[in-house]
Amino acid sequence: MTAPAGEVAWIPAARDYAVGLMDGKLVCRNPKGKMLVSVPKWLKEEDVADRLVALSQWLREHRLECLHTVQRWMLRSLLVPRAVAAEIWKDPDWRASLQNLVVAPANARGTVDHAQEGLLRDVDAKRGLGIVDLDGESTWLKAPLFAVPHPILIQDLSELRELTADLELQQGVDQLYRPIHQPTDEQQKLKAIRDFAGGAFEQLNYATSHCRRLGYPVRGGYATCRVWEGRAALEARYYIGDEYPESETWTGELIFVNVRQQPVRIRDVGPVTFSEGVLMASAIFAKRKVDEAGESEA
Repeated sequence: MTAPAGEVAWIPAARDYAVGLMDGKLVCRNPKGKMLVSVPKWLKEEDVADRLVALSQWLREHRLECLHTVQRWMLRSLLVPRAVAAEIWKDPDWRASLQNLVVAPANARGTVDHAQEGLLRDVDAKRGLGIVDLDGESTWLKAPLFAVPHPILIQDLSELRELTADLELQQGVDQLYRPIHQPTDEQQKLKAIRDFAGGAFEQLNYATSHCRRLGYPVRGGYATCRVWEGRAALEARYYIGDEYPESETWTGELIFVNVRQQPVRIRDVGPVTFSEGVLMASAIFAKRKVDEAGESEA
């Protein structure tokens, strides 16, 4: 029921008007064929307009679900059957979420071949995944499975960034330019990182609302981020406070806990989990209250 960009698929409405969707918004034209600046109130209350508004909302939710699903594939290092990609590629929202991402083939045993990574440009049920490799050449991957690797796992990250820029390609999911973090030799020995401690917030409410806007659940005074690497799940936890919601609070340590709720040493934390944990802590810490000199007021 949607139309190509710049076009509107008009649907007849009452009084010889017509309604449609443009960029997800309800629009209308009068009996003379002129598109109006706004939709009359009486027309918004028509059944056909209600159905279009509901369709627009569903399309927005569907688009976000596609993006979030692909992001979960990346964060959880999940392998995706090539046959699944061939089916969902027909959907423009799935295609927009996947196109131009770095993908890597995997065999039936689940071994990922990062040496064959490339930018996903097309999917065909028979030919496979159409990619552009590091040399700028188009090729097809016919492996039964593929991965959408986290940027910290991409072997030629800087070269692929340059290739994407040269080809002027955009990614629907933040992959190539997602900030990545690796532990220092000193951090490897620790169970907690305090690089982001001491960030002041006027109210705990402010800190928790920032966490939720950034997509991080808050439990027991900690912002959390769970990541799966292989079959093991670890949860990054960044302390933001557990006093009254209206009380002032300061951030604390960043830790990583296993399924038994036990903190683990940084050296035992996977690269994706560590990177995402630090990304979470740094993003929340950046929202702290600072003085005019740019320093935390804690």
